[in-house]
Amino acid sequence: MTRPFNFSAGPATLPEEVLQQAAAEMLDWHGSGMSVMEMSHRGKEFVSIYEHAEADFRDLMAVPKHFKILFMQGGGLAENAIVPLNLSRGTSTDFVVTGSWSDKSQKEARKYCDVQIAATNEHSGHTNLPPPASWKLRRDASYVHLCTNETIHGVEFQELPNLKALGSDAPLVMDFSSHVASRAVDWSRVGLAFAGAQKNLGPAGLTLVVVREDLLGHALPICPSAFDYKTVADNHSMYNTPPTYAIYIAGLTFQWLKRQHEGGASGIAAIENRNRAKAELLYNAIDHSGFYVNRVSKDCRSRMNVPFFLRDESRNEAFLAGAKERGLLQLKGHKSVGGMRASIYNAMPLAGVAALVDYLQEFEQRRA
Repeated sequence: MTRPFNFSAGPATLPEEVLQQAAAEMLDWHGSGMSVMEMSHRGKEFVSIYEHAEADFRDLMAVPKHFKILFMQGGGLAENAIVPLNLSRGTSTDFVVTGSWSDKSQKEARKYCDVQIAATNEHSGHTNLPPPASWKLRRDASYVHLCTNETIHGVEFQELPNLKALGSDAPLVMDFSSHVASRAVDWSRVGLAFAGAQKNLGPAGLTLVVVREDLLGHALPICPSAFDYKTVADNHSMYNTPPTYAIYIAGLTFQWLKRQHEGGASGIAAIENRNRAKAELLYNAIDHSGFYVNRVSKDCRSRMNVPFFLRDESRNEAFLAGAKERGLLQLKGHKSVGGMRASIYNAMPLAGVAALVDYLQEFEQRRA
């Protein structure tokens, strides 16, 4: 039986191979007599799972040796507090606000440091990106925060800014929750990156943090020990009990990503090629329709999250009902913006996007 295609923004679809392997290993992981959920996080069985997951992610994303990879909890919302607790030193921080998530980030950071909005696209309804040359960056900022892919509004930075070229020595902090592992990262431009796993890496409960070593050891005195990046790094993400099963599933997902091949490329390069093809197919269908519209500027459209609207929104419920009958799930847009949204993460196959495009065209033709 063919599974439905799940376009949820998160928790989101996982690779079927990963789910099948997890199911096969549920009661007995590799002859241990235990489920991964039953293992001690300090036992040799789980330590091997953790070490392989960390090594696979470092290899997959070409993370340099002078960055620590931390497996934490709390999701992106918690990191909105944990980052300033570790990096702000209680001084000034600059935020580029490009949608709902970066706005939440700057509001949370105000509890711990002096926040300046260096740039915003609010005037456009978060449908474009302010060019880096226009950002008002402070020389004394402790870091500059970006959400590099806004899940709700569907805008994505196609290239990371070079802060040094903009006159800033501050490290770049990026929330890449909704496009982590969907494309390569230029780590030379990054100080810290964080991602909730539930969109592209695995189940909810795991938060991945990649942080440059020189940024460790500066946490504010009020920072809880379990959220102090240096403490977490020194204890190999085992200071407190980590989200063990979520780490296991993420590790299987990393292995799945490493096995991918597309157009002569492998790993992240292969998945990036596939993601480009999926996004192009869906955006073309929307753009060549008189029935649907995407309002995001073409130069910053997200490859992962595609918001769109029916020009006649009185037909929204009929559209969603018909999609569900076709096995096309979770297409309703976020309540704050309305409309529709198709999240086409790494695990969404091209066949799923093609099925959605077929439905878009059929629904339009039946109501033309």
